[in-house]
Amino acid sequence: MHKEEKYPVIRLKPKVSSSKILAGFPWVYDNELVLDRRTKKIPSGEIVELQDCDRNFLVTAVVNPNSKIFARVLTNTAEQIVETELILKRISIAKALRESIFADPYYRLINSEADQMPGTIIDRFGDFFVIQPNSVWSENNLKNISDALVELFNPEGIIKNANSRARTLEGLDDCSLLVHGSAPNTPFKVPMNGAIYMADLNFGQKTGLFYDQRKNHAFLSSISKNRTVLDVFSHVGGFALAALVGGAVRATAVDASQAVLDLAQQGAEASGFKSALSIIKDDGFNALKRLRNEGKKFDIVVCDPPAFAPSRQALSSGLRAYERLAKISSALVEERGILVLCSCSHAASLSKFRESCIRGINSAGRNSSIIFTGFAGPDHPVHPMLSGNGYLKSLFFSL
Repeated sequence: MHKEEKYPVIRLKPKVSSSKILAGFPWVYDNELVLDRRTKKIPSGEIVELQDCDRNFLVTAVVNPNSKIFARVLTNTAEQIVETELILKRISIAKALRESIFADPYYRLINSEADQMPGTIIDRFGDFFVIQPNSVWSENNLKNISDALVELFNPEGIIKNANSRARTLEGLDDCSLLVHGSAPNTPFKVPMNGAIYMADLNFGQKTGLFYDQRKNHAFLSSISKNRTVLDVFSHVGGFALAALVGGAVRATAVDASQAVLDLAQQGAEASGFKSALSIIKDDGFNALKRLRNEGKKFDIVVCDPPAFAPSRQALSSGLRAYERLAKISSALVEERGILVLCSCSHAASLSKFRESCIRGINSAGRNSSIIFTGFAGPDHPVHPMLSGNGYLKSLFFSL
C-alpha cells in the first residue's frame, strides 16, 4: 500500500460511544458498527480505519465480518502498518519480558491482546514453538509470525495447533500443521517446579501443556509434604506431580483420557516418582462419586475441570456444575484437609465461581476457609480492558 492510499473505513453507530475504544478496549463488536453493504464486503483480514459517527479517526484495526468481534485493534495511530515490522517488534518485546521472568525457556511467549498480538497464542517449549492462530489476522500472518520466531530464536520447529473453540468462532478451520523445521517424535520433557511434565506438541490438548497453573502447582507443592493427594481432571499430571515433588506420600491422577494419563505416568517416572503415582481412567464426576461410595479419603483433593461456563449462555449451568463438583469432592477430603477448586471459564467471574464453590462445600456439611487464591502466572498477562482474559481461578480451601 502506497503512502497516499488510505485504509477502508468502518464507522461506529451514532449511539455507540467511542470512549471505550479511546480508553484502550481492543475489540469492536458487529452490533456497534454501521454494517452497510460496503462494510460487509470488506474482505476478512483487511486492515481498516475505525472512525466514530462524526468521522473522527479512532484506531487502525483488522476486520473479520464472520465474527461477532468484527474488528480487532492493531494500533491507535493512522500510520500505515508494515505487518512484518509490527510482528517482529511485538514478539521481541514479549521475548524480553519473559526472559526477565523465567530462567528456563518454557513459558507462554504471546498471550493474545495482552501482548498486542490479536488472537495469537504462542507457547515455547525450549527450541520448539506451538502457535494457536485464533483470529483471522493471526492466521493470515502465520508466515510473518513464524519468520519472526526464526529470526529471534532460531528454533528447531514451529507447529500450528488449530484445536481451539476460538477458531471456530472466527470461522477458521481445524487444520494443524508443521510450519517450520521439525516436530518432536516423542513426548517433550518440560521441567517445571521441580517435576518433569511430558507434553505432546503434535496432538495434545491446546498447545500440549498448561503453563497457566504453574504458580498454583508451586503453592500446592509447598503444602503437600507427607500427604495423600487426589488430582481430578489431571491432564498430564499437573497437580499430582507437583504434589509428589513437594513430598506427598502418594498421588492419584484421574482423567477420562488414557493418552494424557500415560503422559502423567511417564512424567512421574522421569521425575523419580513412578511408584508414588496411581491413575484412574474415568470421567471426573463418575470417579468422585465412586471413590465417595467406597469411603475413600485424601488429605488434599484437587479438581481442575475443563470450562463449565465457556460463554455467557452457559454461565448458569456452569455455575451449577461447579457447585455440584464442590459438594461431591468435599466428601473425599479428610478433616483439616485441603480442597482445591479451579475454573478456566471466561464467563464465570471470581466472585461467582467462589460463591458456587462455597455453596457446594456448605451443602456437603463442611466448614471452610480460603487459604489461597491463585491465578495464571506472569507469562499469561491480562489486557487491562479485557478482565475476562484473566480466566483462571484456583481456590484453596481448608476444610
